[in-house]
Amino acid sequence: MARDPLISANTLQQQQPVPLYLQIKRMIMQKIYSGEWGANHNIPSEKELTNMFDVSRMTVNRALRELTAQGVLVRVQGVGTFVSENKGESALMSVRNIADEIKSLNHEHKVEVILLEKCFATAELAASFDIMAGQVVFHSMIVHYDNDVPVQLEDRFVNSMVAPEYLNQDFKKQTPYTYLTAVAPLTEGEHIVEAVLATEEEAAWLQILQVEPCLQIRRKTWSHQSMVTSARLLYPGSRYRLEGHFYS
Repeated sequence: MARDPLISANTLQQQQPVPLYLQIKRMIMQKIYSGEWGANHNIPSEKELTNMFDVSRMTVNRALRELTAQGVLVRVQGVGTFVSENKGESALMSVRNIADEIKSLNHEHKVEVILLEKCFATAELAASFDIMAGQVVFHSMIVHYDNDVPVQLEDRFVNSMVAPEYLNQDFKKQTPYTYLTAVAPLTEGEHIVEAVLATEEEAAWLQILQVEPCLQIRRKTWSHQSMVTSARLLYPGSRYRLEGHFYS
């Protein structure tokens, strides 16, 4: 099979230091979301992708395994790997707007903006965003209320190159989710879920005792090849539950 100019070793090298398997995932996702690879499309084999990217088979295998686990691809033993018909649905949970969740209960959504600032990317944050250390990023901290009860602390960093007007938004009128999905449509997301305790300051914002368990979701989102945001979402355990829909 001839090399595809959109998925080549040269492209991977240009996107370092993002892990190679993640770069491969993003390129496959780009072809799917662009419509070039539609539902039930038979994608190149593991061996062909290994040759295209000039990487180890283990690297390609990890990318395909994760996309399969996410419901993006379907692998049929002895036949091949195909684009899933349900590629737009998350196998674990979707990225949703908390304002919509609260309003769906016929409750009032309100926010308190604690912090909205420009800052400079640390080495760790720069590696996460695939940008240079010291580059400008935006930082916001917002408490979301269900009626008058705080239910989520949103601590978010945003890629200033993707959403340059982020600091100029009125987040009492629209959530960061609403603004960001408008300027950079979501094509990929990652969640890490943990049980944690809030800091003293966070407990005060959420109006809970510091000993109360909280649910923490670390969320990263991408729009095509660009990482848009890295957010830490903290929920009081007594006020939130995680729900997911699974598809076979």
